[in-house]
Amino acid sequence: MQKPMLSSLTPFNLTFFLSSPKSPYLFPKPTATAAAAVTNFSLSHSLQSETLEILEWPSVCNHLSALASTSMGSSAAQKAQIPFGKSKSESQKLLDQTAAAVSAIAAIGSPPSDFHSIEDVSEIVNAAVSGKLLTINELCAVRRTLIAAKALFEKLKALASKADSNRYLPLLEVLEDCDFLVKLERTIGLCIDCNLSEILDTASEDLEIIRFEKKRNMEKLDALLKEMSSKIFKAGGIDSPLVTKRRARMCVGVRARYKYLVPDGVVLDASSSGATYFMEPSEAVELNNMEVRLSNAEKAEEIGILSFLTSEIAKSEAEIVYMLDKIVEVDLAFARAAYARWMNGVCPIFSSKDGKDLDNGGAEIGISVDIEGIQHPLLLESSLRSLSDALASSSRSALSSKDGNDVKMVYRSLSSGVSDFPVPIDIKIGYGTRVVVISGPNTGGKTASMKTLGLASLMSKAGMYLPAKSQPKLPWFDLVLADIGDQQSLEQSLSTFSGHISRICNILEVASKESLVLIDEIGSGTDPSEGVALSTSILQYLKDRVNLAVVTTHYADLSLLKEKDHQFENAAMEFSAETLQPTYRVLWGSIGDSNALSIAKSIGFNQQIIERAQDWVERLRPEKQQERKGLLYRSLIEERNRLETQAKMAASLHSETRDIYHEVL
Repeated sequence: MQKPMLSSLTPFNLTFFLSSPKSPYLFPKPTATAAAAVTNFSLSHSLQSETLEILEWPSVCNHLSALASTSMGSSAAQKAQIPFGKSKSESQKLLDQTAAAVSAIAAIGSPPSDFHSIEDVSEIVNAAVSGKLLTINELCAVRRTLIAAKALFEKLKALASKADSNRYLPLLEVLEDCDFLVKLERTIGLCIDCNLSEILDTASEDLEIIRFEKKRNMEKLDALLKEMSSKIFKAGGIDSPLVTKRRARMCVGVRARYKYLVPDGVVLDASSSGATYFMEPSEAVELNNMEVRLSNAEKAEEIGILSFLTSEIAKSEAEIVYMLDKIVEVDLAFARAAYARWMNGVCPIFSSKDGKDLDNGGAEIGISVDIEGIQHPLLLESSLRSLSDALASSSRSALSSKDGNDVKMVYRSLSSGVSDFPVPIDIKIGYGTRVVVISGPNTGGKTASMKTLGLASLMSKAGMYLPAKSQPKLPWFDLVLADIGDQQSLEQSLSTFSGHISRICNILEVASKESLVLIDEIGSGTDPSEGVALSTSILQYLKDRVNLAVVTTHYADLSLLKEKDHQFENAAMEFSAETLQPTYRVLWGSIGDSNALSIAKSIGFNQQIIERAQDWVERLRPEKQQERKGLLYRSLIEERNRLETQAKMAASLHSETRDIYHEVL
């Protein structure tokens, strides 16, 4: 059986097989195509990793980490090693697992308690494989894990047997191929008492005989020494009978001046004052020798038993590692389910590529992204945490009052306590749309809305529910690539603009027809006319090469692209004219204003400056620019005609002057 690896949890992994049957080299030299593929994968991996950081995916994973039930699941989440589906079907399988876990938690009240007895024994297994002798505690840890893993599987099977449908099947399928090594677990149980952390007499026939003989020999030795100690006491050689062990041999205590009471005895030790000797009677020498021999034999037999159990675990390495891998998969499914219940999440569905999704009535829906009332997950977390803290104090008061109605009220608040912060937004994008241009004021929520879409795409791809209403729908994206924030690099001598363009260039290189591209403030940081020109060209390029691109901008010209191409769509961030504050809601199909003049007026700018600025705004509007270009063109034509007329008149006058001059001469 091939050794499975826990590294399959890593969201990005790819193996390239380069082969050449006639190559004289052990490792064939990579071709130019293969080298380009490796480079492209490396760039794609790098950009995707940076995007995860930009969208704060590790923060989402950290919250999952706290909800995981095993140390392995918690560690995987903490390292942001939550598995992403490498295809739409894989992501759907992850969502099905989450849905099954949600049902299980609803049925039993929490993730199965068996998770807590499952330990990360991978290091123990590695030690066994390397030849290190396992300790009793390590062997018991393996046994506990095997017992708990099987109990978890049995509990899920029991739940499934009571259910009317196959709702738990996605979780059972994860564990059904696992070998829970019942024989190995029983063997360890027959050899070791894990409650007392000792090897049992029945571990082997030889050990049982050795321990029986050791017990009988010790009984004889103990009886002999007690009789000798009693005689010494009666003779006044000690204050009270004393039988003890010194230098691994049993002996009696006697005052130094009464050592004659132990004739031919061997002094093994003396007290710190020298007043008491610890002596081995001659009659006890052979019995003590037998005790040493039997103890050595017992130790050797115990080592042999531990060695046998260690080798059995080493032989089962593949099965144990595979089982741990699958346990983590189920643990993360329950963590996702707990997260979904905590934020009142709903299960997303993936829209089809052909645009022929059907609603409940069987009618076709022409929307690729249809998400209603979604809240930014990380902003929602902080809000819910504050709500939980507030309700916790209420809960303590309710419990102390012993009023059942008060307690019910608190838990009803917890179960329905999704707050109005952050502001829920709707995201609705048609199937034909490839580029969405979001405009609006600074601090209006453009970037947060774009990040929300990016996180929603990652969460659904990883099998997570979304903090939204109804049933959110969005495409499955192979890559989510973002250029958000300041890309300035002093090490690479890149300005902010150069940093953005460099990153966008890389994004264009790796993006595919199934990718989502997010660009914040496209074309900013340079001359506005050149920024608009470059941005337009980039968006025209993207529309034919990605599934969806969403960009934010202050350039009004980019909003005009929709008029010429149906693959473009506009969106704006709503701004309240009454309060002069953003509402953080997205208006799809609208063009947003920066509202800079309204804000300037509200804070008391000079009215003449505001009016002059408003005049310039009117002049610089795109539609006014076209009108001005027409007027300028007509003005230039008229000027040219006027100059041509004057030139003809001057030429005629010059000709007449020459004629008069010649006549005079």
